[in-house]
Amino acid sequence: MPDRKANDKKNIAKPNLPKRLFWDTPFDTIDWKKAYRTIIERVVERGTPDEWKEMIRFYGEQRVIDVLKNEVPYLPKYAIEEVCTYFHIEKGDLSCYIRSQSGKGHWI
Repeated sequence: MPDRKANDKKNIAKPNLPKRLFWDTPFDTIDWKKAYRTIIERVVERGTPDEWKEMIRFYGEQRVIDVLKNEVPYLPKYAIEEVCTYFHIEKGDLSCYIRSQSGKGHWI
């Protein structure tokens, strides 16, 4: 009979996210703890609602929000809108939004 605790640890050790989100990385070598920021960015930009839920389950909602607010350097406009709607936060709370607003525009 399989060791249930060992199986539980495996389920906790990594989120149940599809390989397609990480096409540019050897999937089996991803360090899910260390690469949290990149993983959160990728899931927010390209993930489905169910993949968002799995990301939140794995990292915790508050950590995901903190990372999105303070550590993610860039998100496309559509992703910023989705983040603000999903988590009920203001655009101005996201450092990537603030950074995008301070960027230089076209001079013409």
